[in-house]
Amino acid sequence: MPPISPKKPAGPRTVLVTGSSRGIGRAVALALVRAGFGVVLHGRSMSPALEDALAAVRAEADDLPVRALTFDVTDREAAKEALLSDVEANGAYWGIVVNAGRAADETFAGMTPEQWDDVIGTDLNGFYNVVQPLVLPMVRARRGGRIVAVSSISGVMGNRGQVNYAAAKAGLIGACKSLAIELASRGITVNAVAPGLIETDMVDEHISEHALPLIPMKRMGRPEEVADVVRFLVSDDASYVTRSVIEVDGGIHG
Repeated sequence: MPPISPKKPAGPRTVLVTGSSRGIGRAVALALVRAGFGVVLHGRSMSPALEDALAAVRAEADDLPVRALTFDVTDREAAKEALLSDVEANGAYWGIVVNAGRAADETFAGMTPEQWDDVIGTDLNGFYNVVQPLVLPMVRARRGGRIVAVSSISGVMGNRGQVNYAAAKAGLIGACKSLAIELASRGITVNAVAPGLIETDMVDEHISEHALPLIPMKRMGRPEEVADVVRFLVSDDASYVTRSVIEVDGGIHG
């Protein structure tokens, strides 16, 4: 398949950010709209948190398109229907940031089947359920594009009590590296970001106290610091960056 020269987009380029009601996803949505991208936020339901994030992004948007979709990333058919309906109404996305995820920490010996399935279903299967329906519309638009998955440093180096989470996040990295090869000739880059300990609702205070001494920078990261890396990967400045994993972890993994 010969490489294509992406066409210059006729209007604002729009990026879908899954799991954008709070934390890293919300920070990414704000960073992208400030960089001049239209943004499609996402949550499982139109929760107060998603409504608040939507209002915050719209306040920064000027004339850029901003809207929200609601569906469960673990529900393959619901995700496909919602995404393709939005693409049909508004056109293909320029970018996809796969951020929706969850953790259910437990030692492997005590881990329940539900804890395994819930994390794999959200963090890894959610990548397929969101990205797979959107790939052909991106290719057919002939504008190039960006796909970024928010993995984790746990997926790079492992972590006690997170066999399920590390497996899912490592799977995301493998998926990105493989998909990057498939889409490179189409001008679509695929990369992963691997945050370390970040100040979000998912971080347990007890865990952070024990982990801080291991971080060379001796502090937790901020969602905005991860969002800035994602913004770079979505931007034109990262047009020759693909199949990469960028760690945002304060140096914990050297």
